[in-house]
Amino acid sequence: MPSLFLNAERRLRNGWWILIFFGVLAAILLPLIVSAKSSGSAVSPIQQAAVVLVASCICQLLRRRPLSELFGRLDITWLRELAWGALAGASMMLVPALLLASLGLVSWQWSPSGSLLLSSAVRHLAGAAAAEELMFRGFIFQRLIDGLGQWPAQFIVAGYFVLTHSDGLSGAGELGPLAGVNIFLASVMFGLAFIRTRSLAMPFGLHFSANVTQGPILGFGVSGDSQPGLLQSTILGGPAWLTGGAFGLEASVPGLLCVLVAVVVLYRWKPSCEKSPALPTDKAHLQ
Repeated sequence: MPSLFLNAERRLRNGWWILIFFGVLAAILLPLIVSAKSSGSAVSPIQQAAVVLVASCICQLLRRRPLSELFGRLDITWLRELAWGALAGASMMLVPALLLASLGLVSWQWSPSGSLLLSSAVRHLAGAAAAEELMFRGFIFQRLIDGLGQWPAQFIVAGYFVLTHSDGLSGAGELGPLAGVNIFLASVMFGLAFIRTRSLAMPFGLHFSANVTQGPILGFGVSGDSQPGLLQSTILGGPAWLTGGAFGLEASVPGLLCVLVAVVVLYRWKPSCEKSPALPTDKAHLQ
């Protein structure tokens, strides 16, 4: 019989595994935070990604499940999905940027120091994308899918994803609600990319490429943060809901429409071959 701790298969319930994950994560992260604070520095995105990676691997091994179930099988298909994700992520930012340019609402200037700053900005965004995808589409997301089903898991994680961007959203002013909806749908998009491929390759490619294209390449803000890069963008006019203002293309209606298109495409996409058994759909209780 199922119990508070074990499900009908006599396995630890997914809710307890999520608590264990946060416990392991805290045990690794807190000493790192204390050490960084004592040295007057901060935990970098790459360090954050490494912490989430280690915590995820520990929990997956404790479950006696293969790491490929967590990240996807590291083969040529993983690289192909990474490339497709990167192409789609770049397109999602290039399309609204070119639309604004065609309307005469934005112009660009070459940044003399852009090439020198580009590599550090790319490393920063790579670490941030890896940390977020491991956190939001990795162990927690997969345990929620297994216990609650795909869409409850999507909504819970998307809400959490928006919450972690609350600092940037609070500074977005009247664009906050639009940016929040965009970030929520972006989380759903990343989640669908994982569900369709059973791999973190495409979600990471989408996330990383969209941020790099928007910030270090095109010179827009990334979730409200200024990103030095190859080009410096100047908003020449137009309503903030159309341009995204200082927050970036994520807070614009054209940006939102691109995310919606990507969500619909991923929702309707049926991969020709399944790499693992189908994920659970909707369940009434946490196993």
